[in-house]
Amino acid sequence: KFWLLNSFGTQPRQTTLRRMAEKASPFTLALIAGGCAGTTVDVALHPLDTLRTRLQSEEGFFKAGGFRGVYRGILSATLGSAPGAAAFFSTYETMKKVIKVSAGGSEHWTHHAGASSCGEVAACLVRVPTAVVTQNMQVGRYSTLTEAVTSTYRSGGLGGFYAGYGTTVAREIPFAFIQFPIYEAFKKAWSAFQGKETNPVQGAACGSVAGAIAGGTTTPLDVAKTRIMLEKPVEGEAKRYVGTLQTLRIIHAEEGFAALFKGIVPRVTWITIGGFIFFGAYEQSTSLLWRTKLWD
Repeated sequence: KFWLLNSFGTQPRQTTLRRMAEKASPFTLALIAGGCAGTTVDVALHPLDTLRTRLQSEEGFFKAGGFRGVYRGILSATLGSAPGAAAFFSTYETMKKVIKVSAGGSEHWTHHAGASSCGEVAACLVRVPTAVVTQNMQVGRYSTLTEAVTSTYRSGGLGGFYAGYGTTVAREIPFAFIQFPIYEAFKKAWSAFQGKETNPVQGAACGSVAGAIAGGTTTPLDVAKTRIMLEKPVEGEAKRYVGTLQTLRIIHAEEGFAALFKGIVPRVTWITIGGFIFFGAYEQSTSLLWRTKLWD
């Protein structure tokens, strides 16, 4: 998502948050406002996330639940949203300063992409366990959060909550390096067209479209992540999906090239709409927090 996409990616949020955080808001205010905005996006668009998970599942869309119970797993997604956002934002801001100092004070989009990638590695420490629980609930494997957590721990220990961590990180890093240059190019073209800098809403539009392109491009990695997280091997048997490349090869060999892009429509839709919801929620949260006068 702060990171632009929760289990999809968490991902239009990176550009939106970066732009907003640079306004002048104190770090803690921006952190809280970003957490509120991120949670708003995750709750509002959870049904799209559920449809994406079911489309990418090995058993198929309808066997995984179809259009029924699209709010399954919303509690775990909500609980993990703000902590994940805090992990991303704090790491992103720290690394952005470190990279800027290392570069002699100059700024480039690659610096933001690099800092964003570091933020994703940290955020995934929270987001992956959340996604493992949420996605297994979305496909109807567990009916309650308690059952999902206890069953996951019983079958795989603490490591069971981090199934797909490497693949999730492998998805987020290329996403950032695809999105940021596209975002900068869109903003530059829009500014040249209208003869002035883009305003925040126009910037949000550029970020959402750039995120949609990056999201569509990285969908195969998202499919691999979902397969790894949802796999429940029979006791005594080896896991079918082990690593990112091996998972992609199996899907391609057995289901064809198109299977690598299952769920692309809800994924891209989530990223596009999510950017604007996050923008509005962040602005509203910031306004309300300023009114408390705690940051005066």
